[in-house]
Amino acid sequence: MIVRTLAECEQSNRKIVTETWDSTRMLLKDDNMGFSFHITTIYANTETHIHYQNHLESVYCISGNGEIETIADGNIYKIEAGTLYILDKHDEHLLRGGSEDMKMACVFNPPLNGKEVHDESGVYPLEAETVA
Repeated sequence: MIVRTLAECEQSNRKIVTETWDSTRMLLKDDNMGFSFHITTIYANTETHIHYQNHLESVYCISGNGEIETIADGNIYKIEAGTLYILDKHDEHLLRGGSEDMKMACVFNPPLNGKEVHDESGVYPLEAETVA
């Protein structure tokens, strides 16, 4: 059994911080579960270009507000507490924080190693450095 708290993960190298978001990676590839699980905060009034070419992701909004715009068709979807969105087709998108930070629970398949950040195309590499 694996037991971790968000608080202890936030105080470790499992927390990655960027200009527009931070992500605490609570479950990673080396945990051998076949997926990874993260608590991510999208900062208010920001925009992040994302295109997971190597991963599928589902995201549940715990709190806050924002929107997601799919690049292929320009559709914009409101995000608020209770909203789940699923990137089941490697959807290229813009994720925008609204008037307050969005706290999100995220699941990735295949699982992340822990050090991933978006490259200039919005992509996470398939294999990044592993968190110790």
